[in-house]
Amino acid sequence: MATTIDFAPYVPLMALWAAIAVSLLLTVYALLRRARGAWARGLAFAAAVVVLADPLIVHETREPLNDVAVIVVDRSQSMGIETRKSDAEKARVAIRKQLAAEKGLDVRETGVATQTTGEDNGTQLFAALNAALADVPPERVAGAILITDGEVHDAPKKSQIKAPIHALIAGRRNERDRKLTIVDAARFAIVGQDAEIVLRVDDFGGAQSSSIAGPADVTVRVDGRDLGSRTVPVGRNATIHVPVAHGGENVIELEARPGPAELTLQNNRAVVAVSGVRDRLRVLLVSGEPHAGERVWRNLLKADPSVDLVHFTILRPPDKQDFTPIDELSLIAFPTRELFAEKLDQFDLVIFDRYRERGILPLAYFENIAGYVDNGGALLVSAGPEFSEPTSIYRTPLASVLPAAPTGDIVAQGFKPVVTPQGEAHPVTRDLPGANSGSTPPSWGRWFRMIGANKITGETVMSGPGDRPLLVLDNIGKGRVAELLSDHAWLWARGFEGGGPQAELLRRLAHWLMKEPELEEERLSAQVTGGVVNIERRTMAETAPPVELTFPSGRHQTINPTKAAPGLWRASVKADELGLYRLTDGKLAAVAAAGPLNPKEVADMRATDTILKPVASTHWLVDGMPRIRRIGAADTASGDDWIGLRANRAYRVIAVEQQPLLPVWAALLLLIGTLLFAWRMEGR
Repeated sequence: MATTIDFAPYVPLMALWAAIAVSLLLTVYALLRRARGAWARGLAFAAAVVVLADPLIVHETREPLNDVAVIVVDRSQSMGIETRKSDAEKARVAIRKQLAAEKGLDVRETGVATQTTGEDNGTQLFAALNAALADVPPERVAGAILITDGEVHDAPKKSQIKAPIHALIAGRRNERDRKLTIVDAARFAIVGQDAEIVLRVDDFGGAQSSSIAGPADVTVRVDGRDLGSRTVPVGRNATIHVPVAHGGENVIELEARPGPAELTLQNNRAVVAVSGVRDRLRVLLVSGEPHAGERVWRNLLKADPSVDLVHFTILRPPDKQDFTPIDELSLIAFPTRELFAEKLDQFDLVIFDRYRERGILPLAYFENIAGYVDNGGALLVSAGPEFSEPTSIYRTPLASVLPAAPTGDIVAQGFKPVVTPQGEAHPVTRDLPGANSGSTPPSWGRWFRMIGANKITGETVMSGPGDRPLLVLDNIGKGRVAELLSDHAWLWARGFEGGGPQAELLRRLAHWLMKEPELEEERLSAQVTGGVVNIERRTMAETAPPVELTFPSGRHQTINPTKAAPGLWRASVKADELGLYRLTDGKLAAVAAAGPLNPKEVADMRATDTILKPVASTHWLVDGMPRIRRIGAADTASGDDWIGLRANRAYRVIAVEQQPLLPVWAALLLLIGTLLFAWRMEGR
């Protein structure tokens, strides 16, 4: 219960203030003139004003309100270093225990974790604090206790709450650490050329600072393949060049070897994804004779502006010599030496289209082509009836790299090419538009000729009548070979019986032959999207091996992918850390990065009290746990070994009782009495 005086004027407030002003003026004027009874007249004026103000005695029934204190726990990635997380948890438990003994205090607890999605905001400790106090009136806030390593990225220059803020710092003073930063990196590069990356290695803290230049070794890996190391100066920007070997995404991993003192290795690594772009795709197309499908091949390749096509149709053997003048010749001799001895390795893809051995190419040149494949080249053979004849290129040294041998048979009947079970798992033929699925036959048009062959090596991804191999793919040495055992693919391009996906099939064949990662049949890949590490494993095997996932912090997790489609296994894991995720199944390796190239969270992972000093009192947990006191509004908020929370003594009024200070009879008596007294004093 609390008693106060209040007023309920009989007249508007402005009129009351006007009456007070007039009364004061008249009284002062009378006193200055030394008029008889001036002070008594002023007393009468005062009584009139009091009566008009109608004073009330107010009795309030009050209910005390608890103050609110907030504990904000930093659970960001940097808190996982050394014993910071356990030290913070011990401090949280100790604070809760102390505050539980405080009466009239509500304790709220919130935390902040590293976000791997959205903008790169770092540790948003004050955003969490403001959210926790959003529904609390300022007069009830007792204060806030922040448990953190001090790496806070939204600390204001001035406190936004009118209450004490205390920061308990987990970690050690004067920590030292090495950090690798990607300053700038090319996003695109021409295949076969180098990507330029600007990086910086810093040694923070202690005697070894970035101002002291020195060497640091940086290991470079591309798609999990080790490309050796580069030596760069410490504390200065350095430019390195990394070769881009294939089209599509090239994942470049950079790792600085540990420095003289390391707090964590999480910020020693970085990943850059560089998209390889082929300047021009050089294709050599050799046609053995004119036929219906020759123009289709040519048009298909010429339609791609990124293809430089060299096309020869063999019509003039080298031994055909006569005395026709040169300017009257319509045919030229095949430049065999230039193509197959001098410039063969300059072509990305060599295609033999219905080519037969007629003595034009010496056998040594076929050996050159076989060596070209073995050393990483790509060969596509589109076979016609000539492949089953004695003049077949299979009767040359090229047979050493061909995965299917002719039987001498030619199948001449209508049939629809069928994707085999192996083809359903292979990226070249998986999900081809119109392909067979289960018991559903393919919807594309028929072919009418197929060359009989026996598969020797490789994978049969498409078949014809009697399950004979139609399209066979194989890895030979460092290169690749594809055999298409029919010359009727042009029927699809002409739209016969609805046509078929000839352009898509050729595109996939060419990209697979040139080892584009997107079409690798054996591939482990990962991508971080929406806070999840999406893992994909492609294999032609019956099962996929388990994948070992290493988080940026160094912890490990074994994952068993589940089959999503033939030849395709997938798995997903929550990405709750920023940085580099490593994956391996013992044979293949992959990396994926969560967050930007240089996230704020790992920019500097040393514990510090500098950031929070402008807005909070700071105490290092290594110095011991401070005691907690309740303080008044004007008291000191903290000391060397204690921190204070304000006791606001806020309340809520639950009942109000009012009664006039001057009843009507008393007010009338006061007015009459003061008027009579003033009249009497003036009459003396």
